Amino acid sequence: MVGIKAIFLGFAMLAAQLLHVCSSPATVPAFLWSRFKHGSSQDSAKEAVNYQTISPNNLAKFVLSEGGWSSFVCSGENLHQSVDVALVFVGKQLRTSDITRSNHRDPALIDLLKQSFKSSNVSVAFPYIALSSEKDTLENSLISGFIENCGHDLGVKNIAYMESCSLEGQNLQKLGGLHSLQDYLSTKMKSGETKLTDLIVFCGENSEESVHTESEGKVLSEIVDFLEKSGSTYTVLYASDPYRSYPYPSHMEMRFLAEDNSSTNSTHCDGVCQLKSSLLEGLFVGIVLLIILISGLCCMMGIDTPTRFETAPES
Repeated sequence: MVGIKAIFLGFAMLAAQLLHVCSSPATVPAFLWSRFKHGSSQDSAKEAVNYQTISPNNLAKFVLSEGGWSSFVCSGENLHQSVDVALVFVGKQLRTSDITRSNHRDPALIDLLKQSFKSSNVSVAFPYIALSSEKDTLENSLISGFIENCGHDLGVKNIAYMESCSLEGQNLQKLGGLHSLQDYLSTKMKSGETKLTDLIVFCGENSEESVHTESEGKVLSEIVDFLEKSGSTYTVLYASDPYRSYPYPSHMEMRFLAEDNSSTNSTHCDGVCQLKSSLLEGLFVGIVLLIILISGLCCMMGIDTPTRFETAPES
């Protein structure tokens, strides 16, 4: 009976280990900050951390409430407290585990996020955003979440987005690149029409798509510096979506073909690589547990495991 219980316990531990590896949700962080206070003074958060594991839709909800964005994103709110620009920067590199790592490949991004979080008048961190398996992009989920949680039309003047983003809706203005974004902001500030906020969605390009892609830290720093020099009042929401689908259907095929190429010297491990590594690690742990259980069961039943060949005694 003891042996049967041991076997049952072992398989339960093995199943739990494999289930944990296969079904653990991938979480990514998000950071919101602003040097300019918005929303009611009592609700202004500084260096606040929301430790809940939330969906992108709930992230939009908390950005409106805890981050104070409802005062200029939702119509009917106190629009006199608006900022000139609300920037949503969707990156493709950062995962929750990267926040505490000392060897991240884009240390400038980590430093910028941490410094902005500590030095701003309004700052909220959301370390655990659980991305769903749905095909909807993070930027589209956020905009849809703003509309849903506002309960009515948005109160922003314009919604502009980069061509690298995937947004669905009407009355959206597409921008070609970083220079196009700078021209857009310059035109806004020169016009003097700053009563309503412009919501701008910037999506970083995957570093695997082009060898000439600048780091997210550098791009985000350039945008923030330009906003500062333009005299704009602004707030920033950085969110990460490293698991999004590649824009070109053939890219994944080419990636798997490259894995079999012996001349490949890359040491980078992307999302697919990390998933394989986690599965292999879980399988290895399960095999070790099974071996230990079998050995323990043999000992309890008095069965000796052979360690050497024995010869028959001489007559």
